[in-house]
Amino acid sequence: MKRYIIRRFLFGIIVVWIVSVMIFLATRIGPDPALMIASPGADEAELNSIRDRFGLNESLPVQYYIFIKKALQADFGESIYYGLPVSEIMWQRLPATLMLVGAAKLISLGFGILAGVLAARRRTGFTNNFLRWFSFLGLSMPNFWIAMLLILVFSVTLKVLPTGGYGTFWHLLMPAFSLGWYFSAGYTRLTESSLLQVLNSEYIKLCRVKGLTESSVVGKHALKNALIPVVTLAGMNLVLMISGAVAVEMVFAWPGLGLLMYHGAIYRDFNVVQAVILLISVGMVFINLAVDILYAYLDPRIRYD
Repeated sequence: MKRYIIRRFLFGIIVVWIVSVMIFLATRIGPDPALMIASPGADEAELNSIRDRFGLNESLPVQYYIFIKKALQADFGESIYYGLPVSEIMWQRLPATLMLVGAAKLISLGFGILAGVLAARRRTGFTNNFLRWFSFLGLSMPNFWIAMLLILVFSVTLKVLPTGGYGTFWHLLMPAFSLGWYFSAGYTRLTESSLLQVLNSEYIKLCRVKGLTESSVVGKHALKNALIPVVTLAGMNLVLMISGAVAVEMVFAWPGLGLLMYHGAIYRDFNVVQAVILLISVGMVFINLAVDILYAYLDPRIRYD
């Protein structure tokens, strides 16, 4: 297991390095970044001043060396739009994104697993039909459309929730639900199919023969193994959830990394874009590693050695 973790960690470092090269070249190759940063009609003296300020006069290998050297020290340079250190802005925005994604993940996993168990145990009737339609709607509507519908109903019509902002539970409720509904639908269908497969296995039949109650069979013996593909999907979906948070943060004016990256793109703030994407890449490497380790806990049959 230790050898596997070390090997995956080294592969993760390579992935992060490749991402850093790609995002660095994407912000440098093409039009002169100085022309994108400068105001329209800027003369050559102003352009040279911008190049000196952001180190754009150096060759690309030298620029990349400086970028990666500072990045290892958590120094991502100065924000062009905000005029502040990028790392300072990013660490200020990170808690808001973690709060939003964490709440959306809890909503999606909690409801998805519970609904999947109910759907697997009740194959017919109103409950199963309702859960199927709920899953269908969640998978059919994009999160920004759900966000606007929630604002229309709960903010404009009922006037019970704020339209945007940050700071309280009521500000978090609609963004987290609009981000998590899509993923809860997938967890519902996957939990249902996986649990049905596990319930038909031989060791579950043996548990029932021994006289265990159905709740004990499902909750203690079947659900743990049925959650393995759900954990896999949850880890993979975290990337989609973080990227989907960009649209949700824009709709609700949620001050997180998604909104910061959007502003960095539209205001040509390449230092901000580089830093946010690199941070997300590092986070994803460790998240995928944690998911793989969790497999071995959920299913003792899995051994990576």
